[in-house]
Amino acid sequence: MTEPLTRTRGESGRVTGSSRRTRRGWSSLLYLVPAFVFYGTFTIAPWVQSVWLSFWEWDGIGAATWAGFENYIKVATDERLVVALRNGLGFIVFYTVFPVILGLLIAAVIAARPRRGSGFVRTVLFLPQILPLVAVGVVWRYLYAADGPINQMLRAVGLGDVARAWLGDFTWAYPAVGVIGTWVTTGLCMMLLLAGIQKIDPSLYEAARLDRCGPVRQFWHVTVPGVRAEIVVAVTVTLISALASFDIVYVTTGGGPGYQTIVPGVLIYKLVFTSNEVGLACALATVLSAIILVFVAVIGRIGRRGA
Repeated sequence: MTEPLTRTRGESGRVTGSSRRTRRGWSSLLYLVPAFVFYGTFTIAPWVQSVWLSFWEWDGIGAATWAGFENYIKVATDERLVVALRNGLGFIVFYTVFPVILGLLIAAVIAARPRRGSGFVRTVLFLPQILPLVAVGVVWRYLYAADGPINQMLRAVGLGDVARAWLGDFTWAYPAVGVIGTWVTTGLCMMLLLAGIQKIDPSLYEAARLDRCGPVRQFWHVTVPGVRAEIVVAVTVTLISALASFDIVYVTTGGGPGYQTIVPGVLIYKLVFTSNEVGLACALATVLSAIILVFVAVIGRIGRRGA
């Protein structure tokens, strides 16, 4: 008589424990509701509305007319929009490739030989991340001016023929703006990668030294594999910064001269507030969002495959 009663209590106990875990799961999800509501209201809902507006021809004031995929056809054929997307993709070299390489090298040097003053170096390199990008753009516009410090220095060393109005030059304006992006994002990459290097087990470096591996081979066979996850994060963050760049370009060149430095962010702003082509601007923004999502998905997949 006692055995069935014991089993019943055990089954009842298991059911009670399962119910408690279910309630805990639901109660933990309730904590996410405020954040989800906030994110949905201020991020997802405006994005969905932007996608909806991309199918309309609207000047932002009067009545809108249905345009179907006409705005997307313009994105693929209009020279201004194609150049903006091409420039945005080209900035990946300056915002992502150069900063990740430089950041990795600097982080490896700092981690290999920590010396007095390395904290100051880290602070100086990370300083652009805490400055408003508008202020960064104003400072670099002064540095690049025809009579600015860079040209004065070139003239002082006898290179006056090289001096020019860098941001107004059709050839040099684009790389000049790209250098600013490299300067801004290198510190962030360096800090991320330095944190990753400091997590690597020192015994791996000791084993590499016992195998007579020099600093270069230790870098390639221990450091780089050890910071693979941090590299994925750095590439993802800086790539989004490159494709969605606005502040620096708008402050320094406004997209000029001509369309030499125009990027999607600046062109979207001009289409909405200058040309009153809201539907076309929303189509360009939607295409830009899709490109960023594809890049992020590919980078994440490569990172998981490497891990």
